[in-house]
Amino acid sequence: MKLTEIVIVLCRPADPGNIGAVCRAMMNMGLGELRITGLSREDLTPFEGEIRSRAVHAAGIWEETRFFDSLEKAAADCAFLAGTTRRRGRKRKNVTMDSRDLALWLRDRPGRAALAFGSERSGLDDGELALCNIASHIPVSGAFPSLNLSHAVQIYGYELFRALGPGGPAEEGGDGAAGRQSSGTPVRGAWTPLNRQEADALAASITGNLETLGFYRHPGREEQRRFIRDLVSRAALSQKEGKYLGDIFAKTARLAARGGPGRYDPAGALKP
Repeated sequence: MKLTEIVIVLCRPADPGNIGAVCRAMMNMGLGELRITGLSREDLTPFEGEIRSRAVHAAGIWEETRFFDSLEKAAADCAFLAGTTRRRGRKRKNVTMDSRDLALWLRDRPGRAALAFGSERSGLDDGELALCNIASHIPVSGAFPSLNLSHAVQIYGYELFRALGPGGPAEEGGDGAAGRQSSGTPVRGAWTPLNRQEADALAASITGNLETLGFYRHPGREEQRRFIRDLVSRAALSQKEGKYLGDIFAKTARLAARGGPGRYDPAGALKP
């Protein structure tokens, strides 16, 4: 992965000045694509001067910023979505990477990745974090763990620049591990991972076939759908691999419906 394949997403930012500061932090670290959810450019027009002042020489990033209704739409074209949070909980992911480990892990992955930051006041909400494939945090002192939004982006940008920047493994050889042309267009035989919409569709297909088999006697399908989606995204399955995996579950459901070999017994294992 290259720095140019990293997307920064600000969800419902409350302080317009922070948006400008984020632009500056991104430009410092070679990041160039910013997306914002929950606001429109018109909403921020009255604060244009403050944003540009805080951006300093990175106003170009602000000018190219794209706006979306939701995090789901903002990250739809990305193969992987990480959500930044310091809060843990039963509904707030059970896997987290610190900022450095995340950057190093992304280094050897193909495709585009989005990194989501929540509102300054409350961070990512439970629904937004549920959309993410993994949670990430910045190690800080427990005495005062809250970071300013632009400072958090700066820290992640620094780690990403160290892992993916000029001279790093992702920059050597031009095309990188993904086997892509400099324009970002996949070449024949390249490892092109499923994007979020495709991973979601695969997870829905698998859980739908499992439901047909009588797998869900108790509530839990939605939780398992998110689990499969996140697993598929972290594994960076290619489109061909995703289709093959989906076909396995579809064929299993068809065999069960016919009562053929390998009929699934919900009370036990696969019957011979």
